[in-house]
Amino acid sequence: MRTRNREPQPLGEDTLDRMARILAARNIDQSAVSALPAEPEPFSPLDALLAGTPPRYQSAVTDHPQVLAWAREVVEAAVAPSRGARRQVTTGPSLLMAGVVGAGKTYQAYGAVRRLVQSGVGVRWRATTAADLYAELRPRPGADSERELAAVSRCPLLIIDDLGAAKSSEWVEEVTYRLINRRYNYELPTLITTNLAIKDLRSYLGDRVTSRLAQMTTRVEFEPVDRRRRHAA
Repeated sequence: MRTRNREPQPLGEDTLDRMARILAARNIDQSAVSALPAEPEPFSPLDALLAGTPPRYQSAVTDHPQVLAWAREVVEAAVAPSRGARRQVTTGPSLLMAGVVGAGKTYQAYGAVRRLVQSGVGVRWRATTAADLYAELRPRPGADSERELAAVSRCPLLIIDDLGAAKSSEWVEEVTYRLINRRYNYELPTLITTNLAIKDLRSYLGDRVTSRLAQMTTRVEFEPVDRRRRHAA
């Protein structure tokens, strides 16, 4: 039997009186209860973006031509889950940004996510450094590393910062392969930054990962300029 949702009805005077008597019997100050703040309004998409962005990158705006082109492609690939619903990022191209430390790769990555949000599409995203990701996924008591790896692998949009900064090992290569392979198979957009030259990725990541990255990403070489030092000078 189907029931229809009904609009909530205002409380009657009898109900309010009973509530007042209950509060009084329990020595609860009614004025304090009535002064409780209302529920906060839901975040706007931009508020949600800022909440998940480190303070240093909350004002990031991408201006790199290839990064802007990537954002346009992701927006064009977004689809609506149902008629009239807001379009969501589900599949799309990936980007590999390579350059020296301080070249602005991370800034451009966060700026690209801002660009997507401002374009009006819905996007669930996550950002992590490769070193932090390996630390979270390393097997340890009380942690479900397999579940965490599955969650990261399925995230519609993922930023992997500083790929190649962590010490290489067979375990690191295996975890990286499993992560990249799933995102490759399901065509999930991924933003990757690395301080390694693209030609050096194979020796660090291995043939299987490098082959998939070569096919799934557009590779961007940043100018060999440390913008952090230049701004600090």
